[in-house]
Amino acid sequence: MVDTPSRTPVVARLRSAAVVMGPAFVIAVAYVDPGNFATNMAGGAAHGHLLLWVVVGASALAMFVQYQSAKLGVVTGRNLPELCREHYSRPVTGLLWAQAELVAMATDLAEFVGAAVALNLLFGVPLLPAALITAVVSAGILALAPLRRRRFESVIVGLLAVVLGGFLYQALRLGPPTGAAAGLVPGFAGVDSVLLATGMLGATVMPHVIYLHSALTQRHHTTDPAARRRVLRASRADIVVALGVAGAVNASMLIVAAGAFHGSGPARESLEDMHAGLGALLGPGAALAFALALLASGLAASSVGTYSGQVVMEGFLRRRIPMVLRRLLTMLPALAVLALGVDPTQALVLSQVVLSFGIPFALVPLVLLGRRADVMGSAVNRRGTTLFGVAGAVVISALNLFLLVRTLTG
Repeated sequence: MVDTPSRTPVVARLRSAAVVMGPAFVIAVAYVDPGNFATNMAGGAAHGHLLLWVVVGASALAMFVQYQSAKLGVVTGRNLPELCREHYSRPVTGLLWAQAELVAMATDLAEFVGAAVALNLLFGVPLLPAALITAVVSAGILALAPLRRRRFESVIVGLLAVVLGGFLYQALRLGPPTGAAAGLVPGFAGVDSVLLATGMLGATVMPHVIYLHSALTQRHHTTDPAARRRVLRASRADIVVALGVAGAVNASMLIVAAGAFHGSGPARESLEDMHAGLGALLGPGAALAFALALLASGLAASSVGTYSGQVVMEGFLRRRIPMVLRRLLTMLPALAVLALGVDPTQALVLSQVVLSFGIPFALVPLVLLGRRADVMGSAVNRRGTTLFGVAGAVVISALNLFLLVRTLTG
């Protein structure tokens, strides 16, 4: 009983940290969405472990970016779209909103197509009806968000656990990877690998959750310096754990595909081929784990994507539309793709390339606002932090420009 008083502050700090934990796990779902399945597994099947460095680098960049977004919400009490509206001109704000809506549609394309493919693999449901089922289920999950945020976060974390469990099972069935360390050395093997790397970057660093994270943490805004430091420490821990899990899942996707498909047998380019190949090589349990992980990923990520779209519209335009209407609008491109019979995996990869073009539009305002003392006060970012953020935006933009030029001239 003598130790009780000394433990009380520790318990209080842990409880305080637990209140802040959660937003990063919601964000992490977007980092393991069906677009990641398509790009990471296509990269592993086509190039082995060559592009593993892209996954690791993108995961590290994601941690940096999401912490800056979380910090913005905690320090200012406003989210990134709201601050853009307050500090930038109307034309700039309108441009940022328009591209953010296009990003939301590209995001929904990946998630709806992925979940539809999963339902087709599991139950034989045709792709178009499967997409409609996804819309209904994700709308049910979204209904928890406004009034039952903790329950919403718990559902999302549960679905993330299914994705993690699915790939952990596949990795254990495959055995220890050989040659994976060589993939940590940066390099490419032709334009096709650059396309996949850009898609992998777009699938990992997600622009819509850069906006969303600041909205999820703004409720923890405080002007007390000591309390703010505690909140920011807890946010860092939240991000490192959640995105560390997401990064491990992404790496396991590529490693599993490299070990199972690269250099052996016919090319595995589609999600359906990969599902069949895992079943043939590792057994029906691995194929089932893959399909269940893909379904959980699609349902969770589609809910988070629609939630972030609401934050974007409300922040940039001070307009709010019913969540059901937003759900219908953003799912139209996905339904059109499935109705036209476009190859689902190719659509997923291309949607991630579109997302990579949206990253600088979210990252540059985030970095510029973070360096302003009139916005951040005493928590303004240091010069090194700003330079790192600018360097990340430049690298992403250069990759996108290279990809665009090669596509137009090729």
